[in-house]
Amino acid sequence: MASNMYFGTDGIRGVANVQITPTLAHSCGNALTIVKGGCKVVVGRDTRHSGTMLALAISSGVMQGGGDVIDVGVMPTAGIAYLTKIYRADYGVVISASHNPPEYNGIKVFDGKGYKLGEEAESRIESAMASSKSVEADKIGKYSYMHNASDSYISHLVQGADDLSGIKVLLDCSNGAAFEVAPRAFEMLGATVTAINVDYDGKNINVDAGALHAQLLSDKVVKGGYDFAFAYDGDSDRLIALDEKGQIVDGDKILCILARQMQSVGKLDKMTVVGTSHTNLGIERTLEKEGIKVLRADVGDKYVLEKMLAVGAKLGGEQSGHVILLDYATTGDGILTSIVLAGVVKRSGSRLSELADLPIMPQANLNIVVKDKIRVLNNEQLSALVESKRQSLGQSGRITVRASGTEPKLRIMVECEDAEEASSIAEEIRQFVKKLNF
Repeated sequence: MASNMYFGTDGIRGVANVQITPTLAHSCGNALTIVKGGCKVVVGRDTRHSGTMLALAISSGVMQGGGDVIDVGVMPTAGIAYLTKIYRADYGVVISASHNPPEYNGIKVFDGKGYKLGEEAESRIESAMASSKSVEADKIGKYSYMHNASDSYISHLVQGADDLSGIKVLLDCSNGAAFEVAPRAFEMLGATVTAINVDYDGKNINVDAGALHAQLLSDKVVKGGYDFAFAYDGDSDRLIALDEKGQIVDGDKILCILARQMQSVGKLDKMTVVGTSHTNLGIERTLEKEGIKVLRADVGDKYVLEKMLAVGAKLGGEQSGHVILLDYATTGDGILTSIVLAGVVKRSGSRLSELADLPIMPQANLNIVVKDKIRVLNNEQLSALVESKRQSLGQSGRITVRASGTEPKLRIMVECEDAEEASSIAEEIRQFVKKLNF
């Protein structure tokens, strides 16, 4: 897990103008020019109110150090990763707090190949942030704004995709970065599209909308007669689907559906997929019966990607909806995943509910806000409680207690054959953490 001062599991994250300030953003942009002199940087953002302020601060820092900036405006995270390669830039910077509430914001950095930076590269940037670089006046970097950058990204999304004529789809864009790209892409592929939560005001991103609130779409899907619905988060790197019955199809089920399809056409390299410590044991057992190995990485899509690259896997993902399709993209892309999944469903001749009818082990997931995540996790009494519960479950279940990489929370997951037992154990752990009060 990340041990850097600023960078967590998914870049730098915090409340805008509190932890994520223009000064910090400027310093980060400037640090890129210290690490790589004369660099070219693509900068984009989601729809948060604070996004423009931070994008300008990042850009200012880059230009002060002699680097050039290509500003692509509001753009999904995966779109910025893609455009970084297309524009032959040295870095791509995303101003986004992904699924977090509107008051949050963050900074994600991609390398020139469109991959999220590893911890070593993040550490070099952090070290550089302790100093400052100012070039002479005639060497200050250039700034350009790409008005139609989304066109290139949409072309990438639809290239080689299945014709979706006859498909009726509901898209929840979370008042975020998918608001334009996702509907246009599906319409270009011939689908009949209804898009909701596309009227962003900078303060409603992820509010009762998108991947974290996908269950709110259930009635709409059934009453509207949709083939399925797709819900993205604020920067659309996550996808949660709903089938035609309004039932949630999470990242684990999507991973399983895509793994089976790729296996059937001989495209599942190494017969391996990468999940995380939260990937449902039922999914793992289902895939292993079909000869597909499931490897587990730490939670965080950059850790999933690291393991994928290390073992040569082409498919990986998280229960939360990050899915990485390395044949098409260098990072999790909710819009791309939804297009691919829609094509799989259409070609199968089955309904999504049939493809997603998978044996899932009951899982209880609880969050609790804490003041000091590390201190709580290192508490010996908590460790003893968790270990005793693990012993009681034996081989029939799993427990994870981990720190959120993006919020001041602990995340508790208990998985076992009995749903009530899983909920009871998770709540007991949560109550114990609450009593620690630190």
